[in-house]
Amino acid sequence: MTTPARTQRKPVVLLRPVPGTSVIHELWAGTKLVAVATIGVLLTFYPGWVPIGFVAVLVLVVARLARIPRGVVPTIHVVLWILLALGALTATFAGGSPVIEIGSMQIGLGGLLNFLRVTALAIVLLGLGALVSWTTNVADIAPAVATLGRPLRVFRIPVNDWAVTVGLALRAFPMLIDEFRTLYAARRLRPKERAETFRARRRQRVAELIDLLAAAVTVALRRGDEMGDAITARGGSGQISAAPSRPKARDWVAFAILILVCGTALALELTVLGTSLPRR
Repeated sequence: MTTPARTQRKPVVLLRPVPGTSVIHELWAGTKLVAVATIGVLLTFYPGWVPIGFVAVLVLVVARLARIPRGVVPTIHVVLWILLALGALTATFAGGSPVIEIGSMQIGLGGLLNFLRVTALAIVLLGLGALVSWTTNVADIAPAVATLGRPLRVFRIPVNDWAVTVGLALRAFPMLIDEFRTLYAARRLRPKERAETFRARRRQRVAELIDLLAAAVTVALRRGDEMGDAITARGGSGQISAAPSRPKARDWVAFAILILVCGTALALELTVLGTSLPRR
């Protein structure tokens, strides 16, 4: 009798654009950065259900326009679901309005609703960041940051250096993740000596962790040296942020839609549909 094969979990894939093209892929990278910053400010000061709902609908529509396949969405581990359920149960004990009556018991759902609102807010922000990652080439980030930060040059702020740093960090992040995964897989394939006592097992785990960290640092230094040689061969770090980068007509349309969505959500939150935040 054969046992059913286990479903392989899909890993998190970030900072790598999804193959293909769409109207979202063709938007300027600075437009997406400004959109994320604007939505972040809106949800920071007004984290109500109405703004969260509007942003969630916007994320879904943008994902549809960008033709994001379902296969890129990572698999959620069962442990995370258990932690969310435990957090919801714990938050329910906080009580608060609204209150429902079950027989002779009164249960306040205020804490549960707050937990669900914070969870929805986190999911929306993660989806927003993932959309930018899946539709933006990493090489376009540094020129966009340099263009957006151009007004700061009046104050003698090294905008180009900041843009180059951001660009190099975003390029190195996926590469280092792949290297760390390879190191971890190779470490697991090595034969292990079974320790008999708890103290011996603890020392063995500490030694394995130290070896893995040392190998990770060595790989990071080697990759950094190779990246430095490649940048020098292509004309230096200044070329990373020197590419022409500016918004086009479709970007201004995207800005108008963003202002309309955020303005409508804010107006509804402050008037008929929203609820005022509790004051301390």
